[in-house]
Amino acid sequence: MVRLFLRWGLNALALMALPYLFSAIRIEDFWTALIVALVLGLINALVRPILFLLTLPITVFTLGLFIFVLNGLLFLLVANMVPGFSVGGFWPAVGGALVYSIISWVLNSLFADQPGKSK
Repeated sequence: MVRLFLRWGLNALALMALPYLFSAIRIEDFWTALIVALVLGLINALVRPILFLLTLPITVFTLGLFIFVLNGLLFLLVANMVPGFSVGGFWPAVGGALVYSIISWVLNSLFADQPGKSK
């Protein structure tokens, strides 16, 4: 349970970095980032797999590049759902989703349990 809250907080920190990298992305405060991280996680767990299957032909046709479009659209969807979080367009959403996933992956990798370490 502690690992879940740690990952949630790390994802919120990754979101807090985005306004410094993209002027078109705005987040009011850390509490908003926590809500955005939660909603984004739920949407990626529930909606994204269905959309991925529905758009599989175009994803194959574009050699996987359509996944970036899908991620950007989901990022925009979350921006429209959560007050205090805004994205200024499609391309900032695609870039923000990409950078968010990279920062989140790095942070979660740094704090992941190492094999052989005691808990």
